[in-house]
Amino acid sequence: MKPPPFDYVAAADLDEALEALADASVETRPLAGGQSLVPMLNFRLAAPERLVDLNGIDELSRIEETEDGGLHLGAMVRHRQLERDPLIVRRTPLLAEAAPFIAHPQIRSRGTVGGSVAHADPAAELPAVFLTLGARVRIARRSRDGESGSRAERTLALDDFFLGPFFSALEPDELLIAIEVPPSTPGEGTAFDEVARRRGDYALAGVAARMRLNSGGVCEEAAISLVNGGSTPCLMREAARTLVGAEPAPEAIGAAAAACAETSEPAADMHASEAYRRHLIRTLTARVVSRAAARART
Repeated sequence: MKPPPFDYVAAADLDEALEALADASVETRPLAGGQSLVPMLNFRLAAPERLVDLNGIDELSRIEETEDGGLHLGAMVRHRQLERDPLIVRRTPLLAEAAPFIAHPQIRSRGTVGGSVAHADPAAELPAVFLTLGARVRIARRSRDGESGSRAERTLALDDFFLGPFFSALEPDELLIAIEVPPSTPGEGTAFDEVARRRGDYALAGVAARMRLNSGGVCEEAAISLVNGGSTPCLMREAARTLVGAEPAPEAIGAAAAACAETSEPAADMHASEAYRRHLIRTLTARVVSRAAARART
């Protein structure tokens, strides 16, 4: 299969990319790693009139520590960097733990964090991981009539960004430019795991968890997100609430796992039934939350 014809713009900087996206007379799509968009083009599932290549924009590839000790990831940071960058490994080990589950090394070397989040695929690992970490996205566009400056920006909690399967809060003239992860706190532990039919396949189900314990070993904060657990990436708030206010004993973890399975909305397909996916969600949640609790204690 070959894509339909399109015009190609290699943006030299962010302003040039935003200028192209602001042109409403032409249907334009940004091109990051191309791991989702290019197959869609080849199968004619997408037919934009113009592609704006972001690979030459240096500011979108930055990995920086924020003033409060959090992490700034430019939208063009590659999946492979999540596994290897010393700052990422030290500050957000959950990203380093989850990244090897993403497809294969060749794909991780091209795919980008911004592309994965903007694509809003409920079967992708990174949306669930970033939700669990309480991340926010920075979004930019060219200034509209009456606005000062060459560009306008807004910051949005990731939980408000995902609106449906493959559907986000991005407007046609907007570009996701960075993901910002808040700093970890003392007593915090994280974990990730998934089950797939083969290494590199989409997960039948996956779970990311974060837990913060006080000095007495009581859970003060918890977050759980699912991979392929519903029609959109989402936090499992009810399940996480069952953990808060108690020590993460097997009974509490079992209750959280049961709540996660019961409130999830996995879809049946040729690879797994809904009942089997719920079974996986329950098993994985118990495993991942137990691991996060153990790490929070150390």
